[in-house]
Amino acid sequence: MIEQAINFLKSHVEGVLATVDDDRPCLRAFQIMKQEDTDLYFATSERKEVYRQLRQNPRVEFLMMHEGVSVRCSGRAVFDVDDAAERWIYDHNEVLRRLYPSYDTLVYFRLATERMDYYDLRPTPPVHRSFDLVSGESRNGFVGARFSK
Repeated sequence: MIEQAINFLKSHVEGVLATVDDDRPCLRAFQIMKQEDTDLYFATSERKEVYRQLRQNPRVEFLMMHEGVSVRCSGRAVFDVDDAAERWIYDHNEVLRRLYPSYDTLVYFRLATERMDYYDLRPTPPVHRSFDLVSGESRNGFVGARFSK
């Protein structure tokens, strides 16, 4: 089932990134710029509020939804993207090339996913699967479901 969640993310790019500013949640539309398994790569500017928020508190969530299916990824923003990946991201994303003069004017980070939730509300009963990527445990169902190996 985790493959369904990963493939869903691969087939879509636009979602919502949640950060925290002091004690207030902040949501914004964001695009996945690259994906390696459960690591999602993003780009932003050092001048943007989101960059400051990520530096103060790297805990984030990313949500993608389409036609009754959604995937939520929770984890940490990690600023360890290498130069080759930064260049690839810039070269393969038209929106970045339109907005920024070169790849090195941006800051790149990846969401190191620690937990992933897959929801499919189309069937009855709906499907919910949670994956704890740190422990390797997963669970089915909604309220009251427990993690298992």
